[in-house]
Amino acid sequence: MSKVALITGITGQDGSYLAELLLEKGYRVHGLVRRSSTVNFERIAHLQERIEIVQGDLLDENSLIAALRETRPQEVYNLAAQSFVPTSWNQPILTGEATALGVTRLLEAIRHVDPSIRFYQASTSEMFGKVQEVPQRETTPFYPRSPYGVAKVYGHWITVNYRESYDLFACSGILFNHESPRRGLEFVTRKVTDAVARIKLGHSRKLALGNLRSRRDWGHARDYVDAMWRMLQQDAPEDYVIATGHTRSVEELVALAFGHAGLDWHEFVVSDPRFMRPAEVDELVGDSSKALRQLGWQPRISFEAMIQEMVEADLERWRERLSRPSARP
Repeated sequence: MSKVALITGITGQDGSYLAELLLEKGYRVHGLVRRSSTVNFERIAHLQERIEIVQGDLLDENSLIAALRETRPQEVYNLAAQSFVPTSWNQPILTGEATALGVTRLLEAIRHVDPSIRFYQASTSEMFGKVQEVPQRETTPFYPRSPYGVAKVYGHWITVNYRESYDLFACSGILFNHESPRRGLEFVTRKVTDAVARIKLGHSRKLALGNLRSRRDWGHARDYVDAMWRMLQQDAPEDYVIATGHTRSVEELVALAFGHAGLDWHEFVVSDPRFMRPAEVDELVGDSSKALRQLGWQPRISFEAMIQEMVEADLERWRERLSRPSARP
């Protein structure tokens, strides 16, 4: 019989790629979504006839228990969170409720419904924050620099706690930044590639950004969801850093994206202090040697190929949008 998986956050970037991967492997895939009049199914529209949607909310444990009883999964992937760092400063309590306590509610639901379920928690490199060593690995101390990072540290350690206290198969993937054409427009990579497309097509003139010197370890989401799946196929649950091991600055990202479109970024990019974080994280770079050694995982898609794919996807999207008569200014 096919394995059954439940994905929270299935409408997001990672959720959509993970659903594709699991379907390719023969899984029956359920996606947990909140009851809302504004749910955006754009990223999974091409999958809707192959996946099953169930209602539930990380703020409501009873709804999670009901979803588990309805779907009876062998694997649960918790990808849902308030995951945009700047928003976590404006909504720190909501971020804590969903991104931190939501993990506890889901683990409690699993413990009561079916303790044999294998659980994946989406941890993040933002937990390292003010880094204590370079590169960051599974043993590096956490020093988060945002409410989002703090909430993720709670989610990470409560997963460890439930694994050790209740013998659950619960593990965390400490994923460094991972992008794709499905990334939200509020994230810097997609903000840049979307702006490149608009500028190239004459629909915009400027792009305002914050700290261009900030450096990140950027990989492709398609690679990173493969690592999630591999973690739940192991004999024992452990936590893993998933990263490329290489950093790029925001300026390098900008230069590559604009260059791919034949543009000189200096003519269009302006610095705006509104986009500076209250507590900046200057550089994150991961050591994923444990994942290579134990999971056989390594990134396949290069940074250059990823950014070019994103620029091309945004160019295609804007060409289609601007071809509509009502879209022209």
